Amino acid sequence: EVKRVVFVQCAGQRSDKEGHLSYCSGHCCMTSVKQAMYFKDANPDIDAMVLYTELRMPGAGGEDFYRNGQDKGITFAKGTVSEVVPGSDNLTVKFKDLILDEETACEADLVVLATGMVPNSGINVEIPVTEEEEGEEKEPEIEIPEGESVLNLDYRQGPDLPQLVHGFNDSHFICFPYETRRTGIYAAGPVRRPMDMAQATEDATGAALKAIQAIENAAQGRAAHPRSGDLSYPIFRKEGCTQCKRCTVECPFGAINEDEQGYPMFNEARCRRCGTCMGACPVRVISFENYSVETVGQAIKIVDMPDEFDEKPRILVLACENDAYPALDMAGMNKREYSAFVRILPVRCLGSVNTIWISDALNSGYDGIILMGCQKGDDYQCHFVKGSEMAHYRMSKIDDTLKQLQLETERVQTYEIAITDIERVPKIINDMAETIEKIGMNPFKF
Repeated sequence: EVKRVVFVQCAGQRSDKEGHLSYCSGHCCMTSVKQAMYFKDANPDIDAMVLYTELRMPGAGGEDFYRNGQDKGITFAKGTVSEVVPGSDNLTVKFKDLILDEETACEADLVVLATGMVPNSGINVEIPVTEEEEGEEKEPEIEIPEGESVLNLDYRQGPDLPQLVHGFNDSHFICFPYETRRTGIYAAGPVRRPMDMAQATEDATGAALKAIQAIENAAQGRAAHPRSGDLSYPIFRKEGCTQCKRCTVECPFGAINEDEQGYPMFNEARCRRCGTCMGACPVRVISFENYSVETVGQAIKIVDMPDEFDEKPRILVLACENDAYPALDMAGMNKREYSAFVRILPVRCLGSVNTIWISDALNSGYDGIILMGCQKGDDYQCHFVKGSEMAHYRMSKIDDTLKQLQLETERVQTYEIAITDIERVPKIINDMAETIEKIGMNPFKF
């Protein structure tokens, strides 16, 4: 008979130890309190304890839920468990009391571990066998050969949905919630991130609404996300294509494949109009009707440039329209000062920046160029997933071009910008101006 029960939170999670999960599963605290309430409802004399390091109660009613547990007599103790020792008729839970800062222990008839949620999406999904089925020869309902995907998509980038660092399906909560990198496929519930049933219900509703929006846009030939309503799509000049396949490899959404002759074959329904393929093309044969290498190149050349002799240093900023450009806009609205000799051009995504724009700007007389894109990496905030990452990779190779022009590599700098970097973007521009004044102005103008 259970008279004393201890619920241990964060068992094997929120820890950097090998084999543990580094993330929080979100619902464990509330679930443990709920289970402890069940014990108290069944028998108020049962000693129910929740042992935690940080108690997290997400949602509007989380605090009330916690108070309700206190009112029912649940004991909440802040501590880190080191060991659970089995005895002859009970268990001993050893832990460090984080309030008193001392090692202590308590007796329990039952210890419940709040372990983390682990995704089962992706390849090599195992079909669980129940106890009744053990020993029986029963064909599984589905067979997934090792190494193959559940979805088995026909994408150059792979047969499954890309996953984040912990194995959950990629669906960034800021940039494109519910969306995946496979247009028209939506992740919901714990496939996307750890959550409880109430959160999963709300999550599935959001995914369904996103799917409806995508269907309505697709029926009118519009982009689904994030340039919702954009009627443009990439076209290419076949006679100039060298079949290098950079566009098909770098497209973050698998919107480009190859035909039988090896030329790029665009799938308009998958395309999100980021222009990464345009920036990747070394021969500049990919463009949109309203956005191309030529149109941006002309904008760089025709923009009103500060006077050549009096106003220096002259800086060009190519800013991502999703994060960097709004940050610059808000910096101006908040009266943050930066060099008056800077010229700012928005681009759809930093991934659409073609290196010819850098050469054109330097040849036009600009002393320095700043590229501002979204944050990249595992915790990316790029609305086009890999656009900023691809731009950083390309710009890392621009040093050779600068050396050919006998220019310092410091003249071209790439930064990751969050939309909240209102104070930081003016400082970046002013620091660039100081750098150019130290190394000297651009001696070339062709």
